[in-house]
Amino acid sequence: MEYVSALVPPVVMAAFFIGLVVTIVKSQGGPNKAKEDAAVDAAISRAEAAHQAPRTEGV
Repeated sequence: MEYVSALVPPVVMAAFFIGLVVTIVKSQGGPNKAKEDAAVDAAISRAEAAHQAPRTEGV
């Protein structure tokens, strides 16, 4: 019976991982895709603008 107790944790972790992957795949696209894409694009634009802003420290 030790083999059963040794196999239970990996099997449970694999089941949760498969469920996570299925959830991620199912949540891709759909009616909110354009809104999510716009939010990501806005965040990337803000990050790039902040990175390219000239710094005037210590001049």
